[in-house]
Parts: sequence; C-alpha cells; structure tokens
Amino acid sequence: MIFLTPLWEGERYTDGRPKVSDGILERMKDVTHEEAWAVMKNAGYKYQYADGWELINPDSVLVGRAVTATFMPGRPDIHDAIDERGKKEGKRGQNSWPVDILIKDDVYVVDHFGIHLDGPTIGDNVGNAIFAKTGKGIVYDGSIRDIVGLREIGGFTSFFTSYHPSHHNQKDNLNTMLIGINKPTKIRQVTVMAGDVVLGRDGAVSFIPPHLAERVVVTSEVVRLRDMFGHERLRAGVYTAGQIDTRWSDEIERDFSAWLNEHIDELPVPKEQIQEILKNRTW
Repeated sequence: MIFLTPLWEGERYTDGRPKVSDGILERMKDVTHEEAWAVMKNAGYKYQYADGWELINPDSVLVGRAVTATFMPGRPDIHDAIDERGKKEGKRGQNSWPVDILIKDDVYVVDHFGIHLDGPTIGDNVGNAIFAKTGKGIVYDGSIRDIVGLREIGGFTSFFTSYHPSHHNQKDNLNTMLIGINKPTKIRQVTVMAGDVVLGRDGAVSFIPPHLAERVVVTSEVVRLRDMFGHERLRAGVYTAGQIDTRWSDEIERDFSAWLNEHIDELPVPKEQIQEILKNRTW
C-alpha cells in the first residue's frame, strides 16, 4: 500500500491506506467535477472520471475514502483456493470479505467487470451492512439486486451499472470470484487506488488521488469565490463580460481582494481559508 502511494505524506491507517483528513472530505462536498478534473488533468491524471451510472439518491453528494475490491469471472480452481484460505481465517462468502473491513467514511468501490445476469453481490442485506459501517454508499461497476430495499436506506448514495434480481453465485453455478481487496482496480476507464477520495455527484464519479485532494479543494474554493465576485460585478455593470471572462487585470485583482476582505464573514468558504488565500496574494 505504501509502495503504491509514495506521493502521500499524510496520515495513514494501520494497513497503510492513505487517510485524507475529515476536514478535506467535508470541503470536498462542494467541489464540482469540472474543478476536480482540471486540477487532476493539469497534474497528469487524465483518466479519473467515470460517468453513465444508475443512481440511488441522485440528488445527494457521495464523498469518502475508497476501499477497493476486484472480482473476476469465476474459475473453480482459483476460486476454491481463495475460498479455502478464507475459511481457515474464519471467513464465509467472498462477497462479504471487503465489507467486513469497512469503517466510517469509506466508500466501497467495486470492479465487478460490469456483469449483469447472475452478477449481483450487493442486495439490501449487504447494503445495510455497508451503510451501518460507513454512513456512505457504493461505486459498483456491475449489477445490484434488491433495489427497492436499497432505496429505503437513507443516505445510501450509490452509483452502479445495472439492476438484476439474480444472485452472483447460485448453487453449482460459479459466476464470479474475489481476487483483490485494496489493490489497484479498474472502474470503467479509471485506475482507482485504496485511499483515493471518491467524489460522486451529478450522475458521475471522480476518483481523486489523496495527494491531490487538498489542491482540488483549495482550487475549487478559489474558483467559487472568483465566480461569485465576477457575477456580482457583471450584474452591477462594473465590468464587461470580456474583462471577467479573460485573465483579470491588476485593477480587477485588487478589487477582488478588497471584496474578499469586505465579505469574509458572509462567503460560502471557511473564513480561515479566505485568510489563507489573501495571505498568498500580492495585491
């Protein structure tokens, strides 16, 4: 885990998983995909966004730390070897193994290779277990079942590929097997690592490497404030659209700094963050 996340210099869980702070997670709830995408793309991370999901609680925002699980099509010899190891450790049912390690503010991120018929490993029982442990939802590239029951779980904001009433492993019908927990996994075109910050909103999901999480949040807050200022000045007729929609002049930048100071207690960004922004400005 540490080897694969060398750029993270902050706190870690005992298993090595990066632990982005609760404060950053809270501030991440206001970040848009456009803001996150721009920061990650500029840092060389071009494939961190996935869309085209089915949704539970589509008007809510999902933010948390990723716990990853990877399933593959069933192959008896490999499945049985993994199953036997799990039984020696007192485990039952491979689909529950990743769920057992979830904790508060985790998001269960699953590559189930998009399987539909005979694919679901999550129904309302497992869904309730996930929510009880995390207070969050899931990002699940595969089919779920018991969708009526899952919708009844308040706050279970979730992104999934499809719904089907079948089950992943019926008797004498091995369909899937678990081959990795908290290893790099693939969700659509994204490589996701355990500890990534999951941002799910507006029908899509961004997976933010932990070392970029604070940069994404700070950039979002600056953009939000600049947009508020620009829109206000445009409505008042102080500046033209051409002046606001291009690189700002020193005059506008000075006006923006003065506006931040004047409205510091009213703006939708923590006061201490605005003070930090002002401290780093030169006008």
